[in-house]
Amino acid sequence: MKPLKAFFATINSNQNDSATLDLASIYDIKINSLQGTAIALSEFKGKHMLFVNVASKCGFTPQYKELQALSEKYKNTLAVIGVPCNQFGNQEPGDANAIDSFCQVNYGVTFLITEKIDVKGSKQHPLYAWLTKKALNGKKNSSVKWNFQKYLIDDNGNLVDYYFSTTNPLNSKIVKHLND
Repeated sequence: MKPLKAFFATINSNQNDSATLDLASIYDIKINSLQGTAIALSEFKGKHMLFVNVASKCGFTPQYKELQALSEKYKNTLAVIGVPCNQFGNQEPGDANAIDSFCQVNYGVTFLITEKIDVKGSKQHPLYAWLTKKALNGKKNSSVKWNFQKYLIDDNGNLVDYYFSTTNPLNSKIVKHLND
């Protein structure tokens, strides 16, 4: 029990004002949009959510196209949420305006893009603490290995699974859960 208390103490001491870690579910988490507007994940109750740590200068960046297609195809039942992160090869160096412009101009992205956050380490955002810690998500531990790793949440707020960067967003491993 002591390591878990230390984990919460570390997260709580590093969290920003946009999120809290006294979590019962993913719906208790808040994160800012790329434009700085607070987003409560409870707004997505009843929908699947697909979280993807995104980067503009990555070999997997063309997946924005498939993420947009997935978002459009399942717009009534899925929220695709891109989460910019600069922790892997410094592949997301831009500020909010640069990220927004890149996504619009190159891929026509209309799905939600959040503020740039840390997905691992001592400044890990509470969203990614929940996604990667079994003690919080109730399903499994994981670690974010690279840009474009995906986490699927079902329409009841439960972690379904995570998928490495090499898994295309339109892959049947993901889509089969959206067709239930």
